[in-house]
Amino acid sequence: MIVSLIVAAGNNNAIGKDNQLLWHLPKDLQFFKQTTWAMPVVMGRKTFESLGGKPLNGRINIIITRQTNWSHEGVVVVHSLADAIFYAKESDYKEVFIAGGGEIYAQALPKANKIFLTRVDATIDGDTFFPEIDSSDWALANEVTHAPHEKHAFGFSFQTWLRK
Repeated sequence: MIVSLIVAAGNNNAIGKDNQLLWHLPKDLQFFKQTTWAMPVVMGRKTFESLGGKPLNGRINIIITRQTNWSHEGVVVVHSLADAIFYAKESDYKEVFIAGGGEIYAQALPKANKIFLTRVDATIDGDTFFPEIDSSDWALANEVTHAPHEKHAFGFSFQTWLRK
């Protein structure tokens, strides 16, 4: 099974602050939706709650939590990253998308085959970060750059990284 990470991170790898995203980039949201559509998406409970506690339509939402009594309608609840990947694999999916937050990304990076990184051309104060991509382990396979404009305050690029 392909384990893919999907994330938007600033130049300093910041991905959030106070359980909120640092920017609003409609093209990135559209990219996320198109890339993950009809696939299992794994995220931590705090990340799920930061999305308003509403499952992402058109995708299996697998939520990781340490809270043994936590449940939510419309999602699959597991208690480890290994359980989340196992669930996706046993459900006959060929790829699973890890969508945060910071702790989940750090756990998933060593298991990942692919990273879909939206590199936001900004350095914003954050309290949650994406792990550093080690170029000895990863190769940049594709990059499409977008300049800032009226709907996107920051420039950004869609990058696809593959494990060497």
